Amino acid sequence: MVQINSLVALSDKTIERANIIAERTGSLEVGIVKSLLIEQLEAKLALNQLCCVQFVKRDGSVRTMYCTTNPSLCSKHVKGVGHEHYGTKVVWDVEKSAFRSFRYESILKVF
Repeated sequence: MVQINSLVALSDKTIERANIIAERTGSLEVGIVKSLLIEQLEAKLALNQLCCVQFVKRDGSVRTMYCTTNPSLCSKHVKGVGHEHYGTKVVWDVEKSAFRSFRYESILKVF
């Protein structure tokens, strides 16, 4: 059996998200994994890339959403200064042409 020890550096924001998710799910491991997925999503969004996110909706169904925060696609729809709600991520859904959000703990996969 081979054991690999590795060290991962987490930002303060990622640690804060991990704690939020851990509190909601009851698992620190789940909190860390999901906060790393959100960090991956934000890295893609920071480059104005189109992202595909899979998450669980409140009703329990799984949703796949193509989203972005690219200003050229969504800035004309902004009606004021907004902010993310505590524990959620707000993105522009390119298929529905509207802002949508999902809870941190509901994220399953980032493509």
